[in-house]
Formats: sequence, C-alpha cells, structure tokens
Amino acid sequence: MNETEIKERVAAFLGEHDPGGDRLEFLRARFDAGLAWVWFPEGLGGLGAPRELQQVVERELADTPQINGGLQGIGLGMAAPTILAFGTEEQKRRFLRPLWTGEEIWCQLFSEPGAGSDLATLATRAVRDGDEWVVDGQKVWTSGAHHARWAILVTRTDPDVPKHRGMTYFVCDMHAPGVEVRPLRQITGEAEFNEVFLTGVRLPDDLRLGAVGDGWRVAQTTLMNERVAIGGAPTRRGGGAMAAVLGAWREQPELRTHDLHQRLLSLWVEAEVTRLSGTRLREQLSAGQPGPEGSGMKLSFARLNQALSGFDVEFRRDLGYDDWAFRRSEDVDFFGRGPGYRYLRAKGNSIEGGTSEILRNIISERVLGLPSEPRVDKDVPWKDLPR
Repeated sequence: MNETEIKERVAAFLGEHDPGGDRLEFLRARFDAGLAWVWFPEGLGGLGAPRELQQVVERELADTPQINGGLQGIGLGMAAPTILAFGTEEQKRRFLRPLWTGEEIWCQLFSEPGAGSDLATLATRAVRDGDEWVVDGQKVWTSGAHHARWAILVTRTDPDVPKHRGMTYFVCDMHAPGVEVRPLRQITGEAEFNEVFLTGVRLPDDLRLGAVGDGWRVAQTTLMNERVAIGGAPTRRGGGAMAAVLGAWREQPELRTHDLHQRLLSLWVEAEVTRLSGTRLREQLSAGQPGPEGSGMKLSFARLNQALSGFDVEFRRDLGYDDWAFRRSEDVDFFGRGPGYRYLRAKGNSIEGGTSEILRNIISERVLGLPSEPRVDKDVPWKDLPR
C-alpha cells in the first residue's frame, strides 16, 4: 500500500462519514475503516500498511474529530502495542477499539513503593484460585488511574524463582472490588498521579496477557513502547517546547542578552538533533519492533524539555504560576498551559517512563555494548532478596 492508495481510502471514508456529526460515531467508523493506526492488522484499526503512512492519514484527517492524546496516552502508547503483541484474538477485539476511541481509558500498574527503577523486585502478588487470580499489593505513580477503566498490571506469581522470572502480566479491571485509587499531589498542586491499592482483587484468567511466569518479557514490550511514545513523538522543526520559547523570544526583544542568545542557539541545535533522531527511530520502527534505542530518545526528551522550560522561565523573569490549589488533573497539556506549569511539570520527565539514570544504563549496556554492572541478585530467588 502506498501514499496514493491511503489518500484514496481517506477520501472514500470522508465521502461516507460526516466529520461534523457525532464525534464518537466518527471515531468508531475511522477505526473500523483501518485508519486508526494503519500498521495494525486489518480488523483491528489498521490496514497492515507501513507505519510511516500514518502521517499521511493524520494530515488528511487533521480537521476532523481527534482522539485525546493526553488522556489516552497510556492506552495508545503502551497498552495497545502490548495487547497486539501478546493478546489473544478475543482480547484484541475486545479492548483495542474502545481504547482507541477513548471510550475506555487505561492506566499502568507497574511501579511500587519498593520497586520503581528496579521494577523486577515488585512484590504485588497474584495467587491462582481456579479460573481466577487473587491480587494483593500496592502500586504508585499511576498516571490517570482516577479516569481509568482498565490497567496493565505486572504481578509476582512465583516467589521461589529469581526476580525476573515468576512474574505474570494482566489486564486489571479498575472497577473491580478491592481496587482503591488515592491521589498524589504534585509540585503544581494537581493530582495527575495516584497510588493504587489492590486488596483481594479477583481477575479471571482470560485477562492474563502472555504465559504465566512470562510477565517480564511482556513488560519489556510495554516499557520499550512507553519510551518511544514519550520521547519519539513526531515534532515539526521549531515545534513542541521550543515553539513556546521562540514565541517569547520574538515577542520580548527587550529581554534578550548575548548570553541568553548563545544558550538558545545551543538548545536549538539539541532540539534539532533530538527531532531528527526521532524521525530515524520511527523509520526503524517501520521495519520492526522498538528496541533499546527508544531509551535514548526518552532520555533526550527529558533533558531537553527541562532545559527549555527552565530557559523560558529565566528569560521571562517570571514563574507565571500562581494556582497551587489541590485539584484532580483532567489531562496533561504542556502546550496549552503557561511557562510556570511547564517548568514545574517538566521536573517529572526524568523520572516517569524510566528514570534517566536507569536509561543511561540501558543505553550503555544494550546500545553501546559496554560491560554490565555486577548484579549479585541475578540468580537469587525473589523471596530471599533483602527488603
């Protein structure tokens, strides 16, 4: 399939479906037409086409109803590719359509109070009881859990084997009895993150993704896609966080200094290198699955976003943020908010989606081929690890 054929499909679709009508019905029809994510298989929102043709679809449908990338980010960037890779046909058909249309929001139950950077030490237990699993534990830093209908969940199912084994991956019903969501207030005053307590939560075995005990391999697919979703999103030249900085620079020439000008030029170069690296990464994705290179993109994104938001506040000489009231966050919107919000919220970029320190280890070992750090707990049963 080529660009001309994609444009013809989009034109035919628009000839049958009015973008000015019901938003949800339009999005459902777009999914059914294979124009949700064209590289997915037919019948699952795609056409089995090359991934790069998605850009053509987005351009052609730019003025039609759109999905909410902020609210749906975890579902789109993490849950969907994992379900596609490891889900049964029934699971794919049950979950992917409402996930893409936004009818069902997803969150990610991975990190725990004692298992963040070293996720494989997680302690949330899932014990089999007939055709069900009983889950007990605590998760933390769960973005959007207060909106979520479903979650991707990693649990410990066998404590007698080393930590990277004996883990099993589930889809968790966030409305199930025993699921409790509590807000975590951030530096902005908002509660975008949550802690989630799981007490005797019963999940049927048909909500399991992948084989019992193979949860770490399934989770790696999620994590690699997560880093690509955060750091590798398409950005136009001078777009993203750079656009806000350049806007302020043009509008307030009286605040410019030679030193700030030199720093801005350095940031522009770094932003261009990051943008072009993202383009290369997406081209690699067209030929296969995401690999550890996504960790480099996520690391670059975090550094650049923090540097640009800091420059923006310093240049304006005003934090521009005076609403510290506690409130539930409805969405994550870097570019529809002021410079103070961007500066404060960007502090989390080097933690969420994999800390920058851990990403540097991944890059050094799995991309550059440097020797691994000594891991004395590699072959120790999880139950014998000090905690």
